[in-house]
This record gives sequence, C-alpha cells and structure tokens, in this order.
Amino acid sequence: MTRELTDAIDHFIEQTQKQPIDWESKPAPGKWSNKEIIGHLCDSAQINLQRFVRCTFEENFKLIYEQNEWVAAQHYQDMNVDDLLQLWRLLNLQITRVLDNYPTDRWQAKCDTSKKETDLHTVEWLAQDYLVHLQHHLNQIRM
Repeated sequence: MTRELTDAIDHFIEQTQKQPIDWESKPAPGKWSNKEIIGHLCDSAQINLQRFVRCTFEENFKLIYEQNEWVAAQHYQDMNVDDLLQLWRLLNLQITRVLDNYPTDRWQAKCDTSKKETDLHTVEWLAQDYLVHLQHHLNQIRM
C-alpha cells in the first residue's frame, strides 16, 4: 500500500511540473480550488496520521474533522502552491514511514471515524481508504 501511495504522489508531482495547472480558480461557488483540494488532502493526511499513530497503543477512540471548516481555517487558497505541495508530500512520506514500520499485531486495531453513530474501522481499512480517497481527489484536479 505504501508503494502505491508514494507512486501516486511522485506521479502527481511530476505531472504538475509538466502541465500547467490553474491552482486558484474555483469551478463553482462553494467548490474548492485545486489548491484547496491539496489542502484538504493535507488535512486528511494529518488526521489519518494521528489515527495510525494512536492506533498503535489505543483502540476505539473517536477522531474526526470538519473538512470544509478546516480548509477554510487553514487558508490554503492564500498559500504558496510550492509550499503547499511540499507540505502534502512530506505528510504523506511520514504516513508511509509509519505504515512501513507498523506493528503487525495492530493492523486490526480500530478507531471511530463517524460524526454521529459509532463507526469503527481497522488500521488496515483506514490505510486502504486513505489511498482511495487521495487518488479520488488527485483525479479531480484539472490539469
């Protein structure tokens, strides 16, 4: 899984250097710009990194986030795109470092990702879902 993650990141960064991307424009009112999509992926990386780390010694804790509010609060739209891409890349490198060294007896540890009803997921499931989520948003970015 971590190889797929690093490959997706490397490929995306490579593509951004080959093709111009409109980082600033929003496709519609209330929709994120490409910069804000990367910012959202930074938030997702941070929250999931915390889940992975905490699941090494905790179980069944709740850790959620309000994605729209976090994107707005972090002002990704105002951030330098190179700095934003570097932040995103480094957060994901840390995730791969953690998962590559993950204790084998903790892959089935669970945490609650829901805002309302309890919804427990294993670290293994979270890691796969994280990759799918990341790829979905990278595919949204208009090159």
